[in-house]
Amino acid sequence: MIDDLIDAVIDREGGYVHHPADRGGATRFGITEAVARANGYAGDMRHFARPAAVAIYRRLYWQRPGLDRVAHQAPRLAAELFDTGVNMGPTIAIGFLQRALNALNRGARDYPDLARDGVIGARTLDALASFLRTRGPDAETVLIRAVEALQGERYLTLAERRPANEAFLYGWLAQRIG
Repeated sequence: MIDDLIDAVIDREGGYVHHPADRGGATRFGITEAVARANGYAGDMRHFARPAAVAIYRRLYWQRPGLDRVAHQAPRLAAELFDTGVNMGPTIAIGFLQRALNALNRGARDYPDLARDGVIGARTLDALASFLRTRGPDAETVLIRAVEALQGERYLTLAERRPANEAFLYGWLAQRIG
């Protein structure tokens, strides 16, 4: 599963990009120069290798945040959280999940509210399992919609707060939502 998700992200992100409005600076395969440097790469970003990008995506955006554990319960949700985490950071993506689970727990009757700490731990996994079990076959789809709604709202806010981000808003909404 993760190999296909990483390939899709790399295909969408493309090769070397250095857009003047992008605060992330130079990227290759969607990996920023800062992330590449933090993971031992010292060369020109134009030459950053695809296998290094794959390893970073697997380790920092899938395994470290615990999305592999989410995938055991809800693979489509894990895929959405991975994509959102690549674009916004895993902590933000997981925070969206926790916020949505809290709002959908019917006043904490189905499971206790979660701390919105951006960490996939036992309580978040238990709440997810309870939500999926209690709400039935459409539960994963509804949860994905809630996460995407929060993601879309964040994109709009980013563009409103920093007009230079308007250069990216259309693409974010076209490629990251739905």
